[in-house]
Amino acid sequence: MELEAISGVGSKTAAALAELDDPEGALESGDVAALASAPGISEGRAASIARAAIRERHDDPGGFLATDRATELYRAVLGLLRERTVTSYGEKRLETLYPSGVRSRIEEVRAFAERALDRDPDEDVLGALADVEPLAEPRDVVVRDRCLATADAERYSEAQQAIPELSVEVVEDARDLADLARGYSTVVALDEAFAGVSVDGDVRVEPDALERPADVVPERSLAFFAANRDSLRAAAAVHRAAGIDPPLDLDALEDALDRVDADGTVVGDDELDRLSRAIDDLDAAVATAESVANDHLRDAIEERDVTVEGSDLLSLVEQGAGVDSLLSRELSDEYAAAVAAARDHLAEALDLDSGEAELARRAFPEEPAFPVEHDEETVSRLREDLVAARDRRAARRKRELAADLADRREDAAALVRTALELDVELAVARFAADFDCAMPEFVGERDGESGFDIEAGRSPLLDVGFDAVEPVDYAVSDVALLSGVNSGGKTSTLDLVALVAILAHMGLPVPAESVRIERVSELHYHAKTQGTLDAGAFESTLREFAGLTDGSADRLVLVDELESITEPGASAKIIAGILEALRGEDVTGVFVSHLAAEIREMADYDVPVDGIEAEGLEDGELVVNRSPVKNHLARSTPELIVEKLSDGDDGGFYDRLLEKF
Repeated sequence: MELEAISGVGSKTAAALAELDDPEGALESGDVAALASAPGISEGRAASIARAAIRERHDDPGGFLATDRATELYRAVLGLLRERTVTSYGEKRLETLYPSGVRSRIEEVRAFAERALDRDPDEDVLGALADVEPLAEPRDVVVRDRCLATADAERYSEAQQAIPELSVEVVEDARDLADLARGYSTVVALDEAFAGVSVDGDVRVEPDALERPADVVPERSLAFFAANRDSLRAAAAVHRAAGIDPPLDLDALEDALDRVDADGTVVGDDELDRLSRAIDDLDAAVATAESVANDHLRDAIEERDVTVEGSDLLSLVEQGAGVDSLLSRELSDEYAAAVAAARDHLAEALDLDSGEAELARRAFPEEPAFPVEHDEETVSRLREDLVAARDRRAARRKRELAADLADRREDAAALVRTALELDVELAVARFAADFDCAMPEFVGERDGESGFDIEAGRSPLLDVGFDAVEPVDYAVSDVALLSGVNSGGKTSTLDLVALVAILAHMGLPVPAESVRIERVSELHYHAKTQGTLDAGAFESTLREFAGLTDGSADRLVLVDELESITEPGASAKIIAGILEALRGEDVTGVFVSHLAAEIREMADYDVPVDGIEAEGLEDGELVVNRSPVKNHLARSTPELIVEKLSDGDDGGFYDRLLEKF
């Protein structure tokens, strides 16, 4: 798919999407998370791009929601779906679902919805989903102890692009490599010409290094898994709770995640931990070892009576000897024992191996001295050896773990993607369960049926609890007038029809026991106008309806009390004219009107009139049959009130009024 061919995708956005590993695949699947990982692309923008790509793929011209009221209802039902997601990804992903008149798009989503209806919105699954987030690509990984080196300018640019985590240095000869080796713990030379060059330090000639980034900079893989540990663990929990077969061994993945810290450091390696502790504790252990030696020697001196002959003392003084000579002569065994205690303490405190302990022994010299002091040069060398051993161990463990994790990266991404998509499926399943939904059946393409037939439909958008909503049966196959008492449910019936049409054309289940509906290209829902329109607005409204009469697309037209646009007498004539123009067109329509009788008289054909009938008044409240009665002009509220008053009317006043109806 050509990126810039997608509506709303310019060159800048296309360049950002091109940085993804598989932009075409992300667009094909509507993967909002993958699209949002492109530089500068938010989740909302990603959803918009995915929606446009879907339209492009299905050759969908759009425009199904042809009026503001139709769009309002779509946003309302989308809100109900989004309320049933757990993840922010699920909310955005649902925005890629939209009503369409294109059969292939509807069937694509219907297949998804039918899978969703088989899902069980288990509380354990929903709880695990709460911690699943789209995988993030760490972009701030910088490694300072290694560098790449090359003498080739083209290779230099290639290296910067392939492994941006490392500094790339330009070198000319072995001397330059040696200079780099003094500043970096490892230098990776990319040019084969350097093979065989002998340089002090860790200099590796690896011409294929750019093809093995995980070996050269294992921190890349480690940072990715470190940054996404929580989400990966949560996704694993989702798969277990939902009983979904994972794309990889979950125990092995979690074991690998346990070996990398939040900052990408390898953990859980006893030897690496030992070396790190030894480095951290070295200075303190040396100081304590000195104290151990001096305390031991001081105690020995205090316990001994040392007698020095005068001639011997004079001889020692004449020779310039001090306490060291005295210790050597009189307390040599005690000094040796004190130094041995210091050496043992240092080796034990740092948990040194035999080779390290041998070097550590030289930190306390054999020559007697008081106080006993360590040899700084030896301690520095011990520190350098420990650091080198730690770094070698860490680098090896990083490479091993990174290689292990790198092989799992694609499957790990699939693990999270499946969990996130499950959230979308469960939102649809929860919506269907909460509102007693069923998958609609599309008619008209082979069997000649048209319009819609709703059985026991209930709108979830009413201002009452869903359990209190009365079911509605209604079917229309052409263009009908819908009459009824005030507050009898005419507008809510129109809303129900529109809602069912929107959900059906989204490919989703609808809130009804069953629905048969014709596939249409446009939904025109004209809400009731508040007050009489001025001349300009009235003209604009007429132009809008004129467009309905000469359109070529199959349409569902819903109109609520169009008579409110102007005077009642003129309104009846205008509505009659519109109905005459729509007759015979590829249009299914419902016009709600209090002027049904007048419109039928004005029209040049027998206009079908359905009615929401009030069965009477109880305690001043209407008792209404919410399902429209076919071919029935419903009585008005005033007629019902007059009829009630006429009961027991001895004077005949109310009876005469009733005759006027």
